[in-house]
Amino acid sequence: MMEATAIPKVAFGEKFLTSFIQLPKQEQRHVQAFLIKFRANPASSAIHYEKIASEIDDKVWSVRINDTYRGIVVRDNQGVYVLLWVDHHDEAYAWARRKSCKVNPYTGAIQVYTVQEEVETVTAPGLFQSISDSDMLRLGVPEEQMPLIRSFISKEDLKKFQSDLSPDVYESLFWLSEGIPFSEVLDYSHSEKERHSSENLRDALETSSNQRFFHVVEGEEEMRNILEWPLDKWRVFLHPTQRAAVTKDYSGSARVMGGAGTGKTVVAMHRAKRLAGKLSGRDKLLFTTYTANLATDIQENLKKICTTEELSHIDVINLDAWVARYMRNEGYGAMVQYQQKELDKVWEDAIAGALADELGLPASFYMEEWDRVVIPQHAMTAPLYARCSRNGRGTSLDRRKRAAVWKVFEAYQQEMRKRGWRDIQWAMDECAVLLQKENRTLYPYIIVDEGQDFSPAAMKLIRSIAGEEHPNDIFIVGDSHQRIYRNKTVLKQCGIRIQGRSSILHINYRTTEETRAFAMAVLKGIAFDDLDGDTLTKDACQSLTHGSNPTVQNFRTANEEIDFIVDKIGEMQKAGVPLQDICITARTHNMLDNYLHALTDRGFRCYELKKDDDRALPGIRFATMHRVKGLEFRYIFVAGANENVIPLKAVVSVSDPMAKKEADTSERCLLYVALTRAREAAYVTSYGKQSHYLQ
Repeated sequence: MMEATAIPKVAFGEKFLTSFIQLPKQEQRHVQAFLIKFRANPASSAIHYEKIASEIDDKVWSVRINDTYRGIVVRDNQGVYVLLWVDHHDEAYAWARRKSCKVNPYTGAIQVYTVQEEVETVTAPGLFQSISDSDMLRLGVPEEQMPLIRSFISKEDLKKFQSDLSPDVYESLFWLSEGIPFSEVLDYSHSEKERHSSENLRDALETSSNQRFFHVVEGEEEMRNILEWPLDKWRVFLHPTQRAAVTKDYSGSARVMGGAGTGKTVVAMHRAKRLAGKLSGRDKLLFTTYTANLATDIQENLKKICTTEELSHIDVINLDAWVARYMRNEGYGAMVQYQQKELDKVWEDAIAGALADELGLPASFYMEEWDRVVIPQHAMTAPLYARCSRNGRGTSLDRRKRAAVWKVFEAYQQEMRKRGWRDIQWAMDECAVLLQKENRTLYPYIIVDEGQDFSPAAMKLIRSIAGEEHPNDIFIVGDSHQRIYRNKTVLKQCGIRIQGRSSILHINYRTTEETRAFAMAVLKGIAFDDLDGDTLTKDACQSLTHGSNPTVQNFRTANEEIDFIVDKIGEMQKAGVPLQDICITARTHNMLDNYLHALTDRGFRCYELKKDDDRALPGIRFATMHRVKGLEFRYIFVAGANENVIPLKAVVSVSDPMAKKEADTSERCLLYVALTRAREAAYVTSYGKQSHYLQ
């Protein structure tokens, strides 16, 4: 019986949502109605509890949802109720028959696992034969499952019994099976877990390690919201390393890094929710990212986790749009010119007007020198430019050449001012100068997503927007492996100090290990930075799921490539894969249009991704490799991976050797980004000559 003084606590496990998603829509509505009543009073006599025909764990019960479906619940004498599973009557009982739910005495983890009736004795060397029983217990392996673990002789055995293991145990065993030393696995697992001296389920539910797989429901509205988007588990369950970054109070700015699929944007959104809860009145925090599309995606996802009050304190806008808005609101007498053709003409006129043709430098040199040397160092006069650093620039300039180059910059400024234009880097620099003069804080908190894409001018502007350094002022998430816009920034040089306030996420939740490894191989031999000037080390990331290796196919003609893609999608349809779970991506808009029209002609419903996408609409999604960033699909086709397309010839055909190297790296990063959008499998197709990135 429940103690009289205990207030009921209702929670559900991550696997409950897994089972809920698999129910027919009509049954989901029945379950939702039941759960609302259950959360309100789980001890009510109207809740029909039935014992499971098993002697494994007397805390595991069945609850009657309707004539056909049953829920599986753990309840103890402390007034705790944990929903574990929901299914058809017979299947629910079969799932629960030998289930046990305990708080592990070594790790404090709430564990739901299957106790096998019999385990086959094997004579072959075990997969974990080098790990002693005592060390297995330290990792959290339940004693009842030790015989099962000892029966594994291959990784396939481990994968086969994954559903019978507690997720925390499976994760530790997975790391061991991948060759990671026991000491490292132990350090990692123990650093994320909180040990308890008793098997107290109520207390265990409050720890960050258990909140990764179990969630306490605080009210009916929250219950409804969770069941409204059951696929979006990121809204509810966070890994302890993610939760630590979300909840920690920093003395200043902070940075979180991690490979594709590690949940950086999830952390940023939960961080925004938490900080927004601290604000009142008209105060807002700024959530900014590099592109308008990503800002739109983030705005829609924040609606899934934030209350109306919290959303009212979050300003989501990409930085370029923020600059345009600020200039407009401040009555600034210039506009940002984004049309590259117009800017190219201004540069050509400036070069001709300064009589700089004799230097033999292409227009691309001046553009890059302006963006990478002049603007970051605010070297807006000839004397300042003569003294500024040019480290990392491939073309050397003596004093005479610098003076000649400056004449081009002077002519460029004159022509831009005459037209009432600014390029975006120049506009950011001028906005930062204005804000520094005002010496005020526009936003108490700023969240930056995809921080690796921001230029020095952008980061200096963010520092100016935040004002003087103060607690929790700037929170940056990023991954230099995904730097596709060639904007390399050193945070400390922009006035953003993160020393001692940095963390790295190591678990890939999206991509299979095979796809992740293939994508990383595209970047082999390239050194990546930590956004603060140092080489990135100890950033190893690994996926917890396995699948097939990415399929790489080259065809003689474009039509043969189309035939292959159509056949594969047809196979997926027959297997029950919704078309909206498939995305075809290409390097350029023109190529993307070719594939979209070709598949439309073959009878498929097709949608090109715009600012927002209703994933409920059936149809194949199409997106450029830039647009697909920040998204994920079950299946990704990287189509048209031809030589001179990946990498794009126009991008890498530059004279400056350093710029050429950076362009090549950004093109490789772009392919990495496209591949890592896939959850289950990736396909890379080409025709004619295949990209040398794939050879």
